[in-house]
Amino acid sequence: MRSVPARPAARLSAFYAAAFLVTGIQLPFWPVWLAGRGLGPKEIALVLTAAIWANVLAAPPLGMLADRLGRRRAIMVALAAVALSAYAALAAVAGFAALLLVNALAATAQSALMPLGNTITLSGPGLDYGRIRLWGSLSFILASLVGGAVLGAGSAVRVLPLVIGASALLLLACLAVPPLAERRGAHHRRPGLSAVAGDKRFWLFAATASVLQASHQLYYGFGTLYWRSLGYSDAVIGALWAEGVVAEILLFWQGSRLLARFGPLGLMALGGGAGILRWGLMGLVSSQSGFAGLQLLHALTFGASHLGAMLFLARTIPPSAAASAQTLYAAISSGLGSGLVMLAAGALYGALGGTAFPVMALLSAAGLLGTLRLRHGGAAR
Repeated sequence: MRSVPARPAARLSAFYAAAFLVTGIQLPFWPVWLAGRGLGPKEIALVLTAAIWANVLAAPPLGMLADRLGRRRAIMVALAAVALSAYAALAAVAGFAALLLVNALAATAQSALMPLGNTITLSGPGLDYGRIRLWGSLSFILASLVGGAVLGAGSAVRVLPLVIGASALLLLACLAVPPLAERRGAHHRRPGLSAVAGDKRFWLFAATASVLQASHQLYYGFGTLYWRSLGYSDAVIGALWAEGVVAEILLFWQGSRLLARFGPLGLMALGGGAGILRWGLMGLVSSQSGFAGLQLLHALTFGASHLGAMLFLARTIPPSAAASAQTLYAAISSGLGSGLVMLAAGALYGALGGTAFPVMALLSAAGLLGTLRLRHGGAAR
């Protein structure tokens, strides 16, 4: 019998699952691994920020190259191979400067994969982005729980081998990504970026979506350390991270219905409103039940904001500029937004501890105001 290729949705789901297997191990517990290498809060923030800013510089040229060549899958395979090699090299790295540089290379290659994967998924006819993307969230839960168990059983040094193994799976998943929309932009002489660079509404959207995501940076960088300071075990912390992603999964599963009711900008507005509540209360509660309640809001602060942003891009950006717009948005979001906030997060957390979280509510409020302004601008409501 002839072998039948897996459907595009299943192969793209495998990509997101592998990508978030890496992220699910790394995001909650990478600061703990860095602390195990002798780094303090400010040094951890510098390492994380350097990785973010390196991605800012690399992502837009990669998106332009993908639109010009139309070979998005080939670029993804190359990036996955670089990320795997760099993570493996971290095992032998000594010294703060070398650790910072190699980590930045690994994180940049890994982060640049996601906007290219989003471009392929959003370009596929009949594909439900939310239901494909949720496999990444499921994988994140598994990784968070495994990471918590590993740290609970021993040393934080064990996190790096898990990241390396997950990166190897990610490389295999990139090789299986379907070649949807390949060469679509190859006949254009000018890079697709020119189609969005002069669009003022795109820049307002990028700024708005960026601050909504940047509001999570104190949580991403220091949430685990904060919960540890309150006496919670790593297993409980892993469960709290997983709970937030379960809520996110439920939102993605119902993404099509929510989109039909609220539209992309309505989803982003929900994220901003929920962020004001979540971050405003994060440093005030101390009980496990209180944190469990706040983690449910992750469905809106991240899930609704992200889904709204992706679908806004899909509705407003021409296909020939899709990868350029995705990578440019990712660079703005992770660099000018999250990168600056992460840099400040180390100082904020070092000085204020958990009472620094309400500062993030101000970013959510700014994002909410931005969505309201975008709604007055016309399309993609």
